[in-house]
Amino acid sequence: MDKIRVVLIEDHTLTRLGLKTALDEQPDIECVGDAASGNEGLVLLHKQKPDVAIVDVGLPDIDGIEVTQRFKEAQKQLETADTKILILTSHDSEDAVLAAFAAGADSYCMKDIDLTNLITAIRDTQEGNAWIDPTIASVVLRQVRDTVNSSKAESAERTIEIDAVAPELESLLQNTPLTGREMEILELIVSGNSNSAIAEKLYITLGTVKTHVRNILNKLGVDDRTQAAVRALRSGLIH
Repeated sequence: MDKIRVVLIEDHTLTRLGLKTALDEQPDIECVGDAASGNEGLVLLHKQKPDVAIVDVGLPDIDGIEVTQRFKEAQKQLETADTKILILTSHDSEDAVLAAFAAGADSYCMKDIDLTNLITAIRDTQEGNAWIDPTIASVVLRQVRDTVNSSKAESAERTIEIDAVAPELESLLQNTPLTGREMEILELIVSGNSNSAIAEKLYITLGTVKTHVRNILNKLGVDDRTQAAVRALRSGLIH
């Protein structure tokens, strides 16, 4: 099996070398290059064309968001989108998060993420699935909700029917429809509630909530709560 080729763009030497060593110890990951600045990183990205680039936001010359934007624009011009960008940062402000995704970032991790989750994030990102750090998931979900509601308002003005669930999800749910309780829990997930909060609101045990959440993920064909919420909003399942 081919290894996931990763490039590191991080200005802090100890962090960069520590990450490189940790990644090279993974059987399915290979670090094919590293850079300490944005400009060096861009050169490295165009040269190596990795599967995933881990890009720090706080670089000394051009920041990671600009690196992401420039590289993604270059990919569009070349009509390629092989390299995925995973932003690694200590910034969890709404402006920073939304700027990163607007620039074309595929995933977003906080710097205090543990190695196990970072490896998972790299693998998910390489497979084309957005990995969003739970710390900032609510920011992304709120933006998705605002975008969806705005799109629906515009569609309503054009008298276009918008109530139907997206066809691909409708087909999926025909075989395994969500129960009333699962819909309640999905709505609470979209609203940003934790499993514990859901258990408290619905007067059920935490174990019962976890069982329902697992069933919801399976029925929606997603891997985690954030993906479930995004899919529910984008498809029109939750308004």
